[in-house]
Amino acid sequence: MTPSVGIMIEGQEGLTWERWQRLARTVEAGGYDALHRSDHLTGLFGASERPSLDAWASLAWLATGTSRIRFGPLVSPLTFYHPALLARRAAAVDQLAGGRLDLGIGAGWHEPEHRMYGIPFPSLRERLDRLECGARVIRALGEGRPVTLEQPYYPLAAAQSHPLPARGRLHLIIGARGERRGLRIVAAHADEWNTTRVTFEEYAAKRRALEEHCRALGRDPAGLRRSLMVPVAVGRSAEETAARLERARAVFPRMPEDAAGWRAAGFLCGSPEDVVRDLGRWAELGVERVMLQLLDQEDIGALELIAREVIPALRP
Repeated sequence: MTPSVGIMIEGQEGLTWERWQRLARTVEAGGYDALHRSDHLTGLFGASERPSLDAWASLAWLATGTSRIRFGPLVSPLTFYHPALLARRAAAVDQLAGGRLDLGIGAGWHEPEHRMYGIPFPSLRERLDRLECGARVIRALGEGRPVTLEQPYYPLAAAQSHPLPARGRLHLIIGARGERRGLRIVAAHADEWNTTRVTFEEYAAKRRALEEHCRALGRDPAGLRRSLMVPVAVGRSAEETAARLERARAVFPRMPEDAAGWRAAGFLCGSPEDVVRDLGRWAELGVERVMLQLLDQEDIGALELIAREVIPALRP
């Protein structure tokens, strides 16, 4: 098994329409499977002057600005959205795209942007409660009939939403790392589990925990797709890789300082051959889809290098 390969962009770190359109066209022409982006309101490390193109406006453009790739938010925090309204928005964009939207949702984690915009930031327990209730709402509204949900957050009273998504059901990704609660929510409601910032060893343990939750809920773990969002710094030489690593650190200063630190964190760093080798290791652990996190949005050369030397090497 070889993983499908897409690109993930941190939209709050300088994304403009010009950059977004250039990235989308490069990704689609390069043979990638998907383009995903974060859904944040401001730079995560204090750079609030950077452009932060609205996530759902940019996704609506992708629906008609591309023709082949899948796309979506990775992830939309439910602290920002009422899930019923998010489900309606996602269904509309999915219809426009002919069924290519992945709806990624999460509990929300970045407290400073909530404080900046006056958005409530509940306790982790409440955020997970809301994520679980919100996922239930999104699923219910995809049934095509009136649905009543009696639950503490986001109750529904004979609610229905039309039109339905293009293929009758949204592809729901839930981003989670917590083995006790987060992965149980994934097992109960998601089509796809996405995680990030894990080593090979950590991933194996989390996958085992997820499978245990699936079995406890009577679900076949094989029916749940597994994906990984992972930073990448690739170059034909050590010097080129190091230069890309430094540009990534200019965007996210908390990234590891050198190639050894990137690899220790489970990130992809090195030559195209190194990246192919490590993607093979992730595939052996059960990862079916990889979203390569490209932090330098101007680095079209990296996208072209991966398209030319990494993606073909992964194909049977």
